[in-house]
Amino acid sequence: MTGGYPRIGTGFDAHRLGGPPPLKLAGVVVDPGQGLVATSDGDAVAHAVADALLGAASLGDVGQFFPSGDERWRGADSMELLARVVAMLGVKGMSIGNLDVTVIAERVRISPHRDLMRTRLATVLGAEPDRVSIKATTTDGMGFAGRGEGVAASAVVLVVPVSPDRPPSSSGG
Repeated sequence: MTGGYPRIGTGFDAHRLGGPPPLKLAGVVVDPGQGLVATSDGDAVAHAVADALLGAASLGDVGQFFPSGDERWRGADSMELLARVVAMLGVKGMSIGNLDVTVIAERVRISPHRDLMRTRLATVLGAEPDRVSIKATTTDGMGFAGRGEGVAASAVVLVVPVSPDRPPSSSGG
């Protein structure tokens, strides 16, 4: 890792409701009756986390590696795309320190799925679940999320250099 110091990255993603079901966040079905409009499966959490990781590694953004206009990514599993990003970080000698995600939605309920979402993200990141935080909020009726038109996610990640006491995970992180 260049400089051998910790780095912070942020990511954000939003998708309109109205795509084919189910609605997945962090690889977990949170609503089997509705979906998000996207080229991939529309997992806004996975996309925000991938952008945060790419930003921390100074590698760009999700659209550079998985452009929405490229049919190869039609219906892609976003958690698999996230795993590819984690592998890129491993090549650069970086590992995940911790991750904090906020889901912004008016009607989609996260609390019943939070633990499984944390576990799924931790697995892909090669991190312990206690280094992954998932929170949810509403916008109290304001904006697209508040009107129930879509879902957004924001992520902040700390990446650290791989060292003898923190070897890279099997997933590359």
